[in-house]
Parts: sequence; structure tokens; C-alpha cells
Amino acid sequence: MKNQPKIEVGIIACEELQFALSGQFSNKNSEFSGTFKAGVKNGQVVLSQNSKETEITNEFIFQPTNNDSFFELNNVIIGVNFHWEQKENQQFKGSLKLIPEHEKVRAINIIDLEEYLKSVISSEMSATSSPDLLKAHAVISRSWLLAQIEKTKSLQAGGGLYQTSHETEVEIVRWYDREDHHNFDVCADDHCQRYQGITKIHSEKALKAVKATSGEVLVYDNKICDARFSKCCGGVAESFENVWEPVPHPYLIKVVDNKESPRNFNLNLEDESNAVKWILNNPPAFCNTIDKKVLSQVLPDFDQATTDFYRWKVEYTQKEISELIKKRSGIDFGKIIKLEPVKRGVSGRLIKLKIRGTKNTLTVGKELEIRKWLSESHLYSAAFVVDHLDVEEGIPQKIVLSGAGWGHGVGLCQIGAAVMGEQGYSYKKILNHYFRSAKIKKLYQDG
Repeated sequence: MKNQPKIEVGIIACEELQFALSGQFSNKNSEFSGTFKAGVKNGQVVLSQNSKETEITNEFIFQPTNNDSFFELNNVIIGVNFHWEQKENQQFKGSLKLIPEHEKVRAINIIDLEEYLKSVISSEMSATSSPDLLKAHAVISRSWLLAQIEKTKSLQAGGGLYQTSHETEVEIVRWYDREDHHNFDVCADDHCQRYQGITKIHSEKALKAVKATSGEVLVYDNKICDARFSKCCGGVAESFENVWEPVPHPYLIKVVDNKESPRNFNLNLEDESNAVKWILNNPPAFCNTIDKKVLSQVLPDFDQATTDFYRWKVEYTQKEISELIKKRSGIDFGKIIKLEPVKRGVSGRLIKLKIRGTKNTLTVGKELEIRKWLSESHLYSAAFVVDHLDVEEGIPQKIVLSGAGWGHGVGLCQIGAAVMGEQGYSYKKILNHYFRSAKIKKLYQDG
């Protein structure tokens, strides 16, 4: 690869899209500027300006005719299904592509990869982050994106078959990746990587980090690494196959998030007793911090409403937990008798959880499905211990989840990496800590 690629980022899909083209844009030799609305009629995109339909076609690609042009999309949802979900108007450089998608109009931003990364690093990280944290994140974000594009090509070449669930009468096991994006490379939300275009001012540090690592990716066995990251691993990073498809990735394995293994703990966390001791205590780790200076590097303002990342607790009454699981799973378990760990991963995260109810008993997995069933949005992580309290006639009146970490825990731990950056670790040492056996390679020069 000699030159950086252009990528397509899915921003929003809605029945009526309101947007503005600032500056001059062209589409099929016609010039466009100003405020527009777009919708879908009979499987085609309908473009309107000043309440008049101007064009109908199956695809629009508005390309900027100069570097100063940009476009704005109204009411873009960020934090989809998270506790801080909200709408905002967002601005973007590059081209705007509009296509029909399930009776809605889909807005896609076509942008140079390095420009995309400037926004991702600025969105995912604070301007106060250490330079080496930003460089590390630039490398893994670039690696992850290019790996997804290669994966999509491979799936398409193989007929596009990709299993993401295993379901029987007694077990539902599902995992979620980005393979549900068929019309673009990645989405703009946390499902892939948080991307907000030029809506917020790009920090000078982020720009320097992207430039300093331009074209650099992690590779293993001459293939670009599917580099992953989450907010807080909880002290031990999880392995890839326990969260997503059951295919081991030698560079996404168990990692103790510390200089050395904590004393007085058996870190075979697949064992239930070891996992319980680990989760219910407060062992040292890079990501075990309450330093607001460090946390602010990783967490945007709307994430900082939560401060108990490393260890946390959630309590439910019987009424709350039974209604929640019914709502989130679509299955009526009746009253919840027990939440029983069946299988844990290398970080102590639950891979399978048996739910025993008065009407139904079922095992659920993998970790994100468990988190979805046990929270209105997403439970912080699947590394938790269950206490069944105030038992009356075999039915607990209160269920308490005591947990560790925030997110899937695979790959780079953002809070842990922030601490490492503050302690003077170089970005290469940060990457080597979280991605064992991987190496850094420069794919292209421009950007």
C-alpha cells in the first residue's frame, strides 16, 4: 500500500435527513450549496431544497470543490443505547454520500483515513492526554480500521457468510462485531470508533500524534492486527475469542495490566473462586486509578458522570431484575431465582450465565449479550459476582452485581494506557504491553 486509502463512514440513517453544504459541492457535474432535506421514496433518494423536490436518484455523492468546503448533518445520535445517548449537529470534511437503506436515507462520509483518525483521536481522547497515549491510540485505531476493511473483503470473497450466534432451546450465545455494516466501512459511533468529523476542534496534540505515526499499524504474521480497545480492563485483559468469533488472535490474549502480577491472587480467573476473590478486591493495576487528571484524558465530559470504573456495584430488587430481563431478552423468566456463572474468560468476565426463573431457565452468552440483558443500556462489564439476598421461599428479593472494569476488556485498556503514558512509557512500550507478539510496520508515507 503506497498511499493512504479513502474510507466510508456511516454517520446516520433516518426517514428525513436535514443537512447543509457549506461552500461548493458537485454531484454529476452539477453544483450544490445551501440547506437541503433528503428522504426515500420508492427505493430512491429524494432531494429537496426550499420545499421543492430537486432530484431523485439511487445515490448522491456531493464532492467538495475546494478545501474550505464542509457539510453539516442535523440531529446525529451519539452514544447509541448508552446512558449518555444524545443528539447533536455535526460537521464534516470530505464527500457526502446519500443512499437508500431500509426505507431510510443513509448519510456516509467519504474521507481520507488520516483525516478520519484526527477526529477519532480527538473524540476518543482528551487534549490533555500524554503524547504517547495519543500515538498509541492512533496506531491501534488505524490498525483496527484497515483490518476490518480487509476482513470485509475476505468475507465477500468467501460468499459473505459469518456466524454470530448459536441458539438452542436451552442456550442463546451471541456476539456482536461490525459485520452488520454492509453499505460502508465503519460507523461513527462507539460500536466501531467514535467519529465526529470537525464538529469539535481537533487538538494540536492529536494532530501531531496522527502525523507522527502516519501509516503505522500493528502487524502479526504479516497481517494487519485487528487491534481492539476498551475503557477499563479491570486489571486483566480478556482474549478475543471469548468476546467475539471463536478464532484465537495471538496478539489479543490475557494481559495482566501491571508491571508484575499482584501478590496473593491466583490469576487463573476462569476458576470461579479465583474470579470471585479478584473481583471483590481491589488489586493494583495500571487502570486502578481515581486520578481525575488521568481519567479526563480518556473520558469525554458525558462519560465522566461515572467514576467507578475499576470496581463497581449495581443493585436490583426482584421486581426490577425480573422486569428488566424480560424487557431486554424478550423472554419471560418469571421471578428470578438465580443468576449462575457457567463459564468465565481469562479476565474473569462471564462468557456464559445461566438464568434460573420460575417460568424459564436459559443460558446466555457472550459477554455483551449478558451485559445487554442485565442493564437498560449496557452493564459496565461482564466481570461480576452475584449475591442473592433476602431470600423468601427460594426467591431472592434483592440481587447485587459486584463487578470489575468497563467494556469488553480486549486489547488496549484506555485508562491503563493513560496511566502508562503519565508514567513516561513510550507509545511503542504501551503497544507492546497490550498487544503481545505484534510489531509496528509503516504501510504508507503520505498523510
